[in-house]
Amino acid sequence: MFNKLCIIGVGLIGGSIAKAARQQGLAKTIVGFGRAQDEENLRTAQQLGVIDGYSLDLATAVAQADCVLIATPVGSVQAIFKQLHPLWSAETLYTDVGSTKVSVIAAAQTVFGYVPSNFIPAHPIAGAERSGVEASVDDLFMDKRLIITPVADTDAQGVLKITAFWQAMGAIVSEMEAHHHDTVLAATSHLPHLLAFALVDLLGRKDEQVDIFKYAAGGFKDFTRIASSDPTMWLDISLANKQAIIPLLAQLRAELEKVERLLAEEQTEALFAIFSHAKKARQRFLECHNTLAEKASLL
Repeated sequence: MFNKLCIIGVGLIGGSIAKAARQQGLAKTIVGFGRAQDEENLRTAQQLGVIDGYSLDLATAVAQADCVLIATPVGSVQAIFKQLHPLWSAETLYTDVGSTKVSVIAAAQTVFGYVPSNFIPAHPIAGAERSGVEASVDDLFMDKRLIITPVADTDAQGVLKITAFWQAMGAIVSEMEAHHHDTVLAATSHLPHLLAFALVDLLGRKDEQVDIFKYAAGGFKDFTRIASSDPTMWLDISLANKQAIIPLLAQLRAELEKVERLLAEEQTEALFAIFSHAKKARQRFLECHNTLAEKASLL
Protein backbone atom coordinates (compact mmCIF):
# COMPACT_ATOMS: atom_id res chain seq x y z
CA MET A 1 0.00 0.00 0.00
CA PHE A 2 2.79 2.43 0.96
CA ASN A 3 6.43 2.32 -0.06
CA LYS A 4 7.52 4.39 2.93
CA LEU A 5 5.46 5.08 6.04
CA CYS A 6 6.85 7.73 8.39
CA ILE A 7 5.44 7.71 11.92
CA ILE A 8 5.92 10.86 13.97
CA GLY A 9 5.78 9.67 17.57
CA VAL A 10 6.54 5.96 18.00
CA GLY A 11 4.76 5.28 21.30
CA LEU A 12 1.92 2.92 22.13
CA ILE A 13 -0.30 4.00 19.23
CA GLY A 14 2.44 4.78 16.72
CA GLY A 15 4.29 1.58 17.57
CA SER A 16 1.12 -0.50 17.35
CA ILE A 17 0.38 1.00 13.93
CA ALA A 18 3.89 0.12 12.80
CA LYS A 19 3.53 -3.47 14.06
CA ALA A 20 0.10 -3.95 12.49
CA ALA A 21 1.20 -2.36 9.20
CA ARG A 22 4.24 -4.63 9.07
CA GLN A 23 2.19 -7.72 9.90
CA GLN A 24 -0.30 -6.91 7.14
CA GLY A 25 2.34 -5.89 4.60
CA LEU A 26 1.01 -2.34 4.33
CA ALA A 27 4.38 -0.60 4.06
CA LYS A 28 7.70 -1.66 2.54
CA THR A 29 9.67 0.62 4.87
CA ILE A 30 8.60 2.10 8.20
CA VAL A 31 10.61 4.90 9.77
CA GLY A 32 10.12 6.90 12.93
CA PHE A 33 10.73 10.51 13.86
CA GLY A 34 11.09 12.11 17.26
CA ARG A 35 12.94 14.73 19.25
CA ALA A 36 16.43 14.26 20.64
CA GLN A 37 14.95 13.36 24.03
CA ASP A 38 12.95 10.60 22.31
CA GLU A 39 16.00 8.90 20.82
CA GLU A 40 16.21 6.12 23.41
CA ASN A 41 12.60 5.16 22.68
CA LEU A 42 13.26 5.31 18.92
CA ARG A 43 16.38 3.21 19.32
CA THR A 44 14.35 0.65 21.27
CA ALA A 45 11.69 0.67 18.55
CA GLN A 46 14.33 -0.13 15.94
CA GLN A 47 15.95 -2.81 18.08
CA LEU A 48 12.56 -4.45 18.60
CA GLY A 49 11.92 -4.41 14.85
CA VAL A 50 8.92 -2.11 15.22
CA ILE A 51 10.46 0.35 12.75
CA ASP A 52 13.20 -0.10 10.16
CA GLY A 53 15.00 3.07 11.17
CA TYR A 54 14.56 6.54 12.56
CA SER A 55 15.82 10.08 12.27
CA LEU A 56 15.87 13.09 14.57
CA ASP A 57 15.77 15.29 11.45
CA LEU A 58 12.24 15.65 10.10
CA ALA A 59 13.30 16.37 6.53
CA THR A 60 15.26 13.11 6.47
CA ALA A 61 12.45 11.15 8.10
CA VAL A 62 9.73 12.26 5.67
CA ALA A 63 11.87 12.24 2.52
CA GLN A 64 10.14 10.14 -0.18
CA ALA A 65 7.47 9.00 2.29
CA ASP A 66 4.11 8.44 0.65
CA CYS A 67 2.35 8.44 4.02
CA VAL A 68 3.19 10.51 7.11
CA LEU A 69 1.25 9.66 10.26
CA ILE A 70 1.26 11.98 13.28
CA ALA A 71 0.95 9.99 16.52
CA THR A 72 1.93 12.61 19.10
CA PRO A 73 -0.22 14.16 21.86
CA VAL A 74 -2.77 16.57 20.39
CA GLY A 75 -1.13 19.51 22.15
CA SER A 76 1.95 19.12 19.95
CA VAL A 77 0.18 18.76 16.60
CA GLN A 78 0.36 22.46 15.66
CA ALA A 79 4.12 22.47 16.27
CA ILE A 80 4.41 19.35 14.10
CA PHE A 81 2.46 21.05 11.31
CA LYS A 82 4.82 24.04 11.49
CA GLN A 83 7.80 21.74 11.03
CA LEU A 84 6.08 19.89 8.20
CA HIS A 85 4.91 23.03 6.39
CA PRO A 86 8.09 23.67 4.33
CA LEU A 87 8.40 19.92 3.68
CA TRP A 88 4.76 19.32 2.68
CA SER A 89 4.38 17.28 -0.51
CA ALA A 90 1.32 17.00 -2.72
CA GLU A 91 2.42 13.43 -3.49
CA THR A 92 2.17 12.34 0.16
CA LEU A 93 -0.82 11.40 2.31
CA TYR A 94 -0.80 12.89 5.81
CA THR A 95 -2.96 11.68 8.68
CA ASP A 96 -3.08 11.64 12.47
CA VAL A 97 -4.52 9.70 15.40
CA GLY A 98 -5.51 12.57 17.69
CA SER A 99 -8.31 12.02 20.20
CA THR A 100 -9.75 15.49 19.51
CA LYS A 101 -10.42 16.49 15.93
CA VAL A 102 -11.59 20.11 16.10
CA SER A 103 -8.27 21.16 17.66
CA VAL A 104 -6.24 19.22 15.09
CA ILE A 105 -8.16 20.71 12.17
CA ALA A 106 -7.83 24.18 13.71
CA ALA A 107 -4.08 23.64 14.06
CA ALA A 108 -3.83 22.86 10.34
CA GLN A 109 -5.84 25.97 9.47
CA THR A 110 -3.61 28.11 11.70
CA VAL A 111 -0.38 26.86 10.12
CA PHE A 112 -1.42 26.54 6.47
CA GLY A 113 -4.28 29.01 6.30
CA TYR A 114 -6.51 26.11 5.23
CA VAL A 115 -6.71 22.35 5.74
CA PRO A 116 -4.57 20.65 3.08
CA SER A 117 -6.68 18.29 0.99
CA ASN A 118 -4.15 15.48 1.45
CA PHE A 119 -4.43 15.61 5.25
CA ILE A 120 -6.92 13.01 6.51
CA PRO A 121 -7.89 13.58 10.17
CA ALA A 122 -8.52 10.28 11.94
CA HIS A 123 -8.91 8.80 15.42
CA PRO A 124 -8.60 5.13 16.40
CA ILE A 125 -10.71 4.45 19.48
CA ALA A 126 -8.21 2.10 21.03
CA GLY A 127 -5.54 2.28 23.68
CA ALA A 128 -4.07 0.82 26.83
CA GLU A 129 -2.94 1.99 30.24
CA ARG A 130 0.72 1.46 29.44
CA SER A 131 2.60 3.85 27.19
CA GLY A 132 5.75 3.76 25.08
CA VAL A 133 6.80 1.56 22.19
CA GLU A 134 7.40 -1.42 24.46
CA ALA A 135 3.67 -1.47 25.20
CA SER A 136 2.76 -1.60 21.49
CA VAL A 137 0.99 -4.65 20.04
CA ASP A 138 0.08 -5.73 16.54
CA ASP A 139 -3.64 -6.26 17.24
CA LEU A 140 -4.50 -3.08 19.16
CA PHE A 141 -6.93 -1.94 16.45
CA MET A 142 -8.57 -5.28 15.74
CA ASP A 143 -12.38 -4.84 15.86
CA LYS A 144 -11.95 -1.30 17.21
CA ARG A 145 -13.63 1.77 15.75
CA LEU A 146 -11.66 4.25 13.66
CA ILE A 147 -13.31 7.59 12.94
CA ILE A 148 -12.28 9.77 10.00
CA THR A 149 -13.39 13.42 10.19
CA PRO A 150 -12.89 14.90 6.71
CA VAL A 151 -13.58 18.54 5.94
CA ALA A 152 -15.13 19.96 2.78
CA ASP A 153 -11.90 19.95 0.78
CA THR A 154 -10.49 16.62 1.98
CA ASP A 155 -9.40 14.47 -0.96
CA ALA A 156 -11.91 11.63 -1.45
CA GLN A 157 -9.28 9.23 -2.80
CA GLY A 158 -7.11 9.97 0.22
CA VAL A 159 -10.00 9.10 2.51
CA LEU A 160 -10.49 5.82 0.66
CA LYS A 161 -6.81 4.93 0.97
CA ILE A 162 -6.62 5.73 4.69
CA THR A 163 -9.87 3.81 5.18
CA ALA A 164 -8.35 0.77 3.46
CA PHE A 165 -5.18 1.15 5.54
CA TRP A 166 -7.09 1.00 8.82
CA GLN A 167 -9.44 -1.72 7.67
CA ALA A 168 -6.43 -3.88 6.79
CA MET A 169 -5.30 -3.49 10.42
CA GLY A 170 -8.68 -4.75 11.61
CA ALA A 171 -10.40 -1.45 12.42
CA ILE A 172 -14.06 -0.68 11.78
CA VAL A 173 -13.99 2.64 9.92
CA SER A 174 -16.68 5.31 9.89
CA GLU A 175 -16.85 9.02 9.06
CA MET A 176 -18.09 11.78 11.33
CA GLU A 177 -18.11 15.56 11.45
CA ALA A 178 -15.32 16.84 13.72
CA HIS A 179 -17.49 18.73 16.23
CA HIS A 180 -19.82 15.75 16.58
CA HIS A 181 -16.81 13.50 17.12
CA ASP A 182 -15.53 15.68 19.95
CA THR A 183 -18.95 15.86 21.60
CA VAL A 184 -19.39 12.10 21.50
CA LEU A 185 -15.89 11.32 22.70
CA ALA A 186 -16.16 13.89 25.50
CA ALA A 187 -19.01 11.81 26.95
CA THR A 188 -17.73 8.31 26.26
CA SER A 189 -13.98 8.71 26.78
CA HIS A 190 -12.78 12.07 28.05
CA LEU A 191 -15.24 12.46 30.94
CA PRO A 192 -14.67 8.88 32.23
CA HIS A 193 -10.92 9.46 32.24
CA LEU A 194 -11.32 12.68 34.22
CA LEU A 195 -13.59 10.88 36.70
CA ALA A 196 -11.06 8.09 37.17
CA PHE A 197 -8.20 10.54 37.63
CA ALA A 198 -10.20 12.63 40.11
CA LEU A 199 -11.41 9.65 42.15
CA VAL A 200 -7.99 8.04 42.43
CA ASP A 201 -6.43 11.40 43.27
CA LEU A 202 -8.99 11.85 46.07
CA LEU A 203 -8.60 8.35 47.47
CA GLY A 204 -4.85 8.37 46.97
CA ARG A 205 -4.59 11.33 49.31
CA LYS A 206 -6.82 9.58 51.86
CA ASP A 207 -4.76 6.40 51.52
CA GLU A 208 -1.89 8.23 53.19
CA GLN A 209 -3.91 8.11 56.43
CA VAL A 210 -5.98 4.93 56.06
CA ASP A 211 -5.69 1.56 54.30
CA ILE A 212 -8.04 2.36 51.41
CA PHE A 213 -6.02 0.78 48.60
CA LYS A 214 -5.01 -2.19 50.76
CA TYR A 215 -8.60 -3.36 50.97
CA ALA A 216 -9.82 -2.21 47.56
CA ALA A 217 -11.40 -5.04 45.56
CA GLY A 218 -11.87 -5.88 41.89
CA GLY A 219 -14.62 -3.34 41.34
CA PHE A 220 -12.28 -0.53 42.32
CA LYS A 221 -9.61 -1.92 40.00
CA ASP A 222 -12.03 -2.12 37.07
CA PHE A 223 -13.54 1.31 37.65
CA THR A 224 -10.20 3.08 38.03
CA ARG A 225 -8.20 1.19 35.36
CA ILE A 226 -8.01 4.18 33.03
CA ALA A 227 -6.44 6.35 35.73
CA SER A 228 -3.22 4.54 34.77
CA SER A 229 -3.28 6.28 31.37
CA ASP A 230 -0.56 8.68 30.24
CA PRO A 231 -1.04 11.99 32.14
CA THR A 232 0.65 14.08 29.41
CA MET A 233 -1.63 12.75 26.70
CA TRP A 234 -4.76 13.23 28.80
CA LEU A 235 -3.81 16.74 29.86
CA ASP A 236 -3.62 17.66 26.17
CA ILE A 237 -6.93 15.96 25.37
CA SER A 238 -8.74 17.57 28.31
CA LEU A 239 -7.57 21.07 27.41
CA ALA A 240 -8.21 20.60 23.69
CA ASN A 241 -11.80 19.45 24.25
CA LYS A 242 -12.68 21.44 27.38
CA GLN A 243 -15.65 23.16 25.71
CA ALA A 244 -17.37 19.80 25.34
CA ILE A 245 -16.16 18.36 28.66
CA ILE A 246 -17.03 21.24 31.03
CA PRO A 247 -20.83 21.09 30.39
CA LEU A 248 -20.72 17.34 31.05
CA LEU A 249 -18.91 17.93 34.33
CA ALA A 250 -21.67 20.37 35.31
CA GLN A 251 -24.35 17.79 34.46
CA LEU A 252 -22.50 15.12 36.41
CA ARG A 253 -22.18 17.47 39.39
CA ALA A 254 -25.95 17.97 39.34
CA GLU A 255 -26.49 14.20 39.16
CA LEU A 256 -24.17 13.60 42.11
CA GLU A 257 -25.91 16.30 44.12
CA LYS A 258 -29.23 14.59 43.41
CA VAL A 259 -27.86 11.24 44.58
CA GLU A 260 -26.43 12.90 47.68
CA ARG A 261 -29.81 14.44 48.50
CA LEU A 262 -31.66 11.17 47.93
CA LEU A 263 -29.23 9.36 50.22
CA ALA A 264 -29.57 11.98 52.94
CA GLU A 265 -33.36 11.77 52.72
CA GLU A 266 -33.30 7.95 52.38
CA GLN A 267 -35.49 8.09 49.29
CA THR A 268 -35.03 4.42 48.49
CA GLU A 269 -37.42 4.22 45.54
CA ALA A 270 -35.77 7.14 43.74
CA LEU A 271 -32.29 5.72 44.35
CA PHE A 272 -33.40 2.29 43.16
CA ALA A 273 -34.81 3.87 40.00
CA ILE A 274 -31.45 5.53 39.26
CA PHE A 275 -29.53 2.31 39.84
CA SER A 276 -31.97 0.30 37.72
CA HIS A 277 -31.93 2.79 34.85
CA ALA A 278 -28.12 2.80 34.88
CA LYS A 279 -27.99 -1.00 34.84
CA LYS A 280 -30.36 -1.14 31.85
CA ALA A 281 -28.43 1.59 30.02
CA ARG A 282 -25.15 -0.27 30.48
CA GLN A 283 -26.78 -3.48 29.25
CA ARG A 284 -27.79 -1.65 26.06
CA PHE A 285 -24.17 -0.57 25.65
CA LEU A 286 -22.94 -4.16 26.11
CA GLU A 287 -25.45 -5.49 23.58
CA CYS A 288 -24.44 -2.79 21.08
CA HIS A 289 -20.77 -3.55 21.68
CA ASN A 290 -21.28 -7.30 21.25
CA THR A 291 -23.29 -6.78 18.06
CA LEU A 292 -20.50 -4.62 16.66
CA ALA A 293 -17.91 -7.29 17.46
CA GLU A 294 -20.07 -9.99 15.81
CA LYS A 295 -20.46 -7.91 12.65
CA ALA A 296 -16.72 -7.26 12.55
CA SER A 297 -15.97 -10.96 12.81
CA LEU A 298 -18.06 -11.57 9.66
CA LEU A 299 -16.15 -9.04 7.55
